[in-house]
Amino acid sequence: MIDHLGFSVSNYDESKTFFSKALAPLGISLVMEFKGWAGLGKHGKAEIWFGQSGPAPGPMHIAFAAESREQVRQFYAAALEAGAKDNGAPGIRAHYHPDYYGAFVIGPDGHNIEAVCHTPDA
Repeated sequence: MIDHLGFSVSNYDESKTFFSKALAPLGISLVMEFKGWAGLGKHGKAEIWFGQSGPAPGPMHIAFAAESREQVRQFYAAALEAGAKDNGAPGIRAHYHPDYYGAFVIGPDGHNIEAVCHTPDA
């Protein structure tokens, strides 16, 4: 439904370092930089863009798809190591559905960043 998403950040370098480290376990990496914007994605396609082009938006919730529960755990550990604050350790969130396995952290600019796997015990 959405081809790509872009948002402003308050500190470009801090955000680039954080997202690069936190999303690496999900196979997401820096694809390109263009005119002060960083594009992260998979397979050479930038799908998430951020830059320092104005005030950062209020805290957003951004959920990234994980292929396995292990990737969710790796994301959580990498994000905390990159400076995020815990906002929900890896685990089942049955109130969403029985196989919803997610982890939540608060990243730069207060965004609630999540990795989620929807498959049973994968």
